[in-house]
Amino acid sequence: MVKITLPDGSVREYQKGIKVIDIAKDISEGLARVVVGAKVNDEVVGLKTEIDEDSNVTLLKFNDEDGADIFRHTSTHILAQAVKRLFPDTKLAIGPAIKDGFYYDFDTEHKFTPDDLEKIEKEMKKIVKEDLDIERFELDRDEAIKFLKDRGEDYKVELVEDLPEDAVISFYKQGEFVDLCAGPHLPSTKKVKAFKLLSVAGAYWRGDENNKMLQRIYGTSFENKKDLKEHLERLEEAKKRDHRKIGKELKLFTVLEEGPGFPFFLPKGMELKNKLLEYWREVHKKAGYVEVETPIILNKKLWETSGHWYHYKENMYTLKIDDEDYAIKPMNCPGGMLIYKNEMRSYRDFPMRVGEIGRVHRHELSGTLHGLMRVRAFTQDDAHIFMLPEQIKDEIKGVAKLVDEVYSTFGFKYNVELSTRPEDSLGTDEEWEMAETALKEALDEFGLEYKVNEGDGAFYGPKIDFHLEDCLGRTWQCGTIQLDFQLPRRFELTYVGKDGEKHRPVVIHRVVFGSIERFIGILIEHFAGKFPVWLAPEQVTILPISDKFNDYALEIQNKLEEKGIRVEVDTRSEKIGYKIREAQLQKIPYMLIVGEKEVEEGTVSVRSRDEGDTGSLKVNEFIDRLIDEVENKK
Repeated sequence: MVKITLPDGSVREYQKGIKVIDIAKDISEGLARVVVGAKVNDEVVGLKTEIDEDSNVTLLKFNDEDGADIFRHTSTHILAQAVKRLFPDTKLAIGPAIKDGFYYDFDTEHKFTPDDLEKIEKEMKKIVKEDLDIERFELDRDEAIKFLKDRGEDYKVELVEDLPEDAVISFYKQGEFVDLCAGPHLPSTKKVKAFKLLSVAGAYWRGDENNKMLQRIYGTSFENKKDLKEHLERLEEAKKRDHRKIGKELKLFTVLEEGPGFPFFLPKGMELKNKLLEYWREVHKKAGYVEVETPIILNKKLWETSGHWYHYKENMYTLKIDDEDYAIKPMNCPGGMLIYKNEMRSYRDFPMRVGEIGRVHRHELSGTLHGLMRVRAFTQDDAHIFMLPEQIKDEIKGVAKLVDEVYSTFGFKYNVELSTRPEDSLGTDEEWEMAETALKEALDEFGLEYKVNEGDGAFYGPKIDFHLEDCLGRTWQCGTIQLDFQLPRRFELTYVGKDGEKHRPVVIHRVVFGSIERFIGILIEHFAGKFPVWLAPEQVTILPISDKFNDYALEIQNKLEEKGIRVEVDTRSEKIGYKIREAQLQKIPYMLIVGEKEVEEGTVSVRSRDEGDTGSLKVNEFIDRLIDEVENKK
């Protein structure tokens, strides 16, 4: 007999070799109909897996992250089987489940079209209807290589040859289709009934631009058609909110062929960016930070000291100056360490909160570039906090408070993850224990719920990540807090303690926005370009009904500009309806319409972007209301 411990702590006994699906059936037939897999002693397995020892078992449904992965992993095999049926000469590469869907990479002379996706979907439906059993089997290394060579699957052969000698090499078979795969999968194809193929893209084999370009088919799948329909509607809404499309329409930024990955910010985009940076400076000054600036180019010796020259060089742009190697900085941290070392420090100086809005450059593959979300040059809102060990907890709480304030200002909800010591970490057990305890206690005392990612910290220290959620429910990892034991050692940072001796400070790296450019991209999509008044590049547009009222409009413009309001006058000889529609398309928060009545009464007719006509106001009254909105960041 084996003892099976369930998540609620209850224990059940079964014959050795019990299958996961039979445990589910024993609990309830209803449960057995919805489970897709299980975690057995933290290993994700399929429903046919037999359990031969006492185990902790968590049954997985589609709504569980690991459950969705099993479901979609099976979906990607159904996709690959359909492609092989329709295009038999296709070679298979890889096909994982990903967030909200799956993809498979194919090597074929045939160029997939939208019509092909419809044909492939139709074939996938046949495969689902065939209710093919999905069976796992294993081969030893030589057998696996021969098996794959006989089938002409060159990419799979390469994958097997790269596996460790003692690796378990498993395959999954459904009907005539067999694929090299670690699994797990659903027991059969019949459960995958709600799916949609979304797009085709190019992808280098193994992400290496020196390798062949393959064709990647993206898709998604759900347990039922209702959830699929809702997801597809969210995708359509996301397309409408695409920051590249809105950024072009609102004349915020552009990316040109003369500089792929290097965005150009246009005047309105700079207004937006500057307002963000102004806000950043405001909250950081209030939180006790000082601001510094470090050079964009520094010599090879610095990057050797930091370790980047050895571990990050392929992502760095390098150059020679006076026959010496230099690099354009990919991050601000090493320069921050030099600023600390610029003078002798005492324990009385701590905590030192030092911020930098620094321009950094990283080499990204051309295929990964995406508007403002993935670029080669961006502005990072770094800060480094130098402190005593006993100050860690309070400083972490301070950063968490600042992050909460910033994200709440934009209306973002967020969740928090704490990543702990990885296997290849540097530093002593005592350092890691102290750091992890301080982070946990800080989060607990601040009242933040968090998920622990065991072993997922950086090699130099544990970290806290903030994942903000936008209005479409998508999450973006932006803010992060990282404790670092290594840079203080590498740069030999010291301070004079109470005992008069030299000691090593503790350093926190942290960002709130992360990349300013990427954060702007997120904001564009979150607000669909309808920025709140305080952030809008153009807050007010004044629309004279005819040329006769241009002077009055310009007079109002001067009054608003004196109060720091960003305002333009539309003096074009167009009908007022056209001007209003144009202003609405530009998503300007307020339109002030002026004609004979407004001139006579010293008023403006106010039209809100979101509420339509709101009536007539005295100019000063409108200014007061607008300033209140701006100051309170409404």
